[in-house]
Amino acid sequence: MNILKTSISVLLIFLKKMKIANELITPKSIVVVGGTDNIHAPGGKVLKNLIDGNFNGPLYIVNPKKDVIQNIKVHSTVEDLPQVDLAIMAIAAKFIPDAVKTLTEQKGTKAFIILSAGFSEESHEGAELEAQIVEQINRYEGSLIGPNCIGVLNTNYNGVFTTPIPTLDPKGVDFISGSGATAVFIMESGVPKGLTFNSVYSVGNSAQLGVEEILEYLDETFDPITSSKVKLLYIENIDKPEKLLKHASSLIKKGCKIAAVKSGGSEAGSRAASSHTGALASPDKAVDALFKKAGIVRCHSREELTTVASVFMHQELTGRRIAVITHAGGPAVMLTDALSNNGLEVPPIKGEKADSLLVKLFPGSSVANPIDFLATGTAEQLGDIIDAVNNDFDDIDAMVVIFGSPGLFPVYDVYNLLDEKMKTSRKPIYPVLPSIINVADEIQHFLAKGRINFPDEVLLGRALAKVYYTDKPQVEGPMDLDIDVNTIRKLIDEAPNGYLSPENVVRLLDATKINRAGEAIVITEDEAVKQALTLGLPVVMKVVGPVHKSDVGGVVLNVKDEDKVRFEFNRMMQIKDTSAILIQPMLSGTELFVGAKREDKFGHMVLCGLGGIFIEVLEDVNTGIAPLSEIEVSQMINSLNSYKIIQGVRGQEGVNEAHFNEIVRRVSQLVKVAPEIFEMDLNPLLGTAKKVTAVDARIRIEK
Repeated sequence: MNILKTSISVLLIFLKKMKIANELITPKSIVVVGGTDNIHAPGGKVLKNLIDGNFNGPLYIVNPKKDVIQNIKVHSTVEDLPQVDLAIMAIAAKFIPDAVKTLTEQKGTKAFIILSAGFSEESHEGAELEAQIVEQINRYEGSLIGPNCIGVLNTNYNGVFTTPIPTLDPKGVDFISGSGATAVFIMESGVPKGLTFNSVYSVGNSAQLGVEEILEYLDETFDPITSSKVKLLYIENIDKPEKLLKHASSLIKKGCKIAAVKSGGSEAGSRAASSHTGALASPDKAVDALFKKAGIVRCHSREELTTVASVFMHQELTGRRIAVITHAGGPAVMLTDALSNNGLEVPPIKGEKADSLLVKLFPGSSVANPIDFLATGTAEQLGDIIDAVNNDFDDIDAMVVIFGSPGLFPVYDVYNLLDEKMKTSRKPIYPVLPSIINVADEIQHFLAKGRINFPDEVLLGRALAKVYYTDKPQVEGPMDLDIDVNTIRKLIDEAPNGYLSPENVVRLLDATKINRAGEAIVITEDEAVKQALTLGLPVVMKVVGPVHKSDVGGVVLNVKDEDKVRFEFNRMMQIKDTSAILIQPMLSGTELFVGAKREDKFGHMVLCGLGGIFIEVLEDVNTGIAPLSEIEVSQMINSLNSYKIIQGVRGQEGVNEAHFNEIVRRVSQLVKVAPEIFEMDLNPLLGTAKKVTAVDARIRIEK
């Protein structure tokens, strides 16, 4: 009962607007509870990092066993401390609740970083301790990072017990990680490239503040002049997708760029499901859709994340056409492949101006693109090439310069020239300096100027494409399509859990104003003939009951006469689980698919693509999170691999895209009005140049 009361108390406090205490970001004083001389222990190492970082304020230590630690006078208990802003805790979990109570009630402490493990990640008892701590800190409107984390690092203090401590720069990256160890590995990936950091938040168990809350803070305190414009996220669990979407898209609209790794996407997302949508709409697809809607560049590895971040730190790529400038053929070929295979271009360069450039290079050079100025190429020649690409070749949007060394001579002159040209270039220049051993000193000299290196040209090529093709967040369109909300709600409220009856499916589609084929449901042979004649032969006959009709022989096309209607009716009624026969006029057109699936925490995913049997063979569907704007749906349709079929290919009639788009948006609006819809399939819809018509639908309710 106590844990229940505690949980309710914590929940009630969280219903208030959670604000991050200033003391967490800019503390005037810090205490390390559990500080030690042992710099191989968290309490000793975090203390050393604080000292080495020249924290500008009083630094206290609590340790009952020593009087002086790392040349700082020690307090034996927290009761002996003066007033202190931030407490970094590195003691056993069982002692922390009492220490937090004293600090909040007697010492005015508003910010806490708990490095210690032994909480909710380990046991039920640990979870109870964690809840007590959160309740206590919330009561005093404080802020908590952790427990079970590496800490916080920013330009004010080095509150982590790990290395490396990267170069801290207000214009560097803001990095939020759900994993402490992974935060270290990502920093280790970024630092050698020259990536700098403004802040690092390792949220650990996210007992109070998680990735979403830190992102909210960065959004609400964003200053277009002083704030970092690059945010990196490492996420293991998305607990508040709406908050993540709101603040990520807000930051991006303010001029920021965000990249994220969401791990744990390989679970059996295509678990056994009773609809096409259920099988296709895995939780990982929901993450993809969320990131796409927010404008977040999704990455799948540490190296990819830091490479994308490095791209962010350069001028923005505004076109697809890249010049590859190199003195080594192999890397240029691999880069050209990486760019071309991911939708960017390495267009040929020719004409009088190209010929003029070639004259300035050594014999055997090429300017065709890649621009190869040979292993003997000089800094002066590189400067001529960059100037020409900037001024003479309008069909080039950016350039990559590949320049390594066999170690025979220094290349300071080349890298110094590259730095100077990057200061004035109208077009982005991405340096690939692969000789990280042979010319390590020269590369460090280059990085010391504030530059970033891309040591792997293929990773750069892929990252450039990923950044270029990640759309900016769209302005959310109004849900203004004309649907009959009252009828929809009445149907949903009266419906039991499970699949809607065919009659109610029809009523729901009509209330949503989704164009559908005429149909009749019959249970006798004579009624089947009567309705077939009324609808107009030829007709389609389908079983009512079995889930996958085609698999059991429950769909017959092009039934042309009365005798065939009678024969098929009697045959199909013998199929297991069949309760009736659905009759529809025989229509033609391109088979399309629209579906919806409610995903835990994310709301509804809406899917579209080719339908019929193609949905299982090609699985060519795109996913968005409701509500969807007209532009978002257009992007979903246009980026299908099968889009040329929808446009019409080789003389075949295309699909009315505007009508297809409208139906997707109507489904998006329907699931917002009726969130009880768990799964929904419109498969197939038949699309022609005039209209798109729903032929079959299944809708499952889970309240």
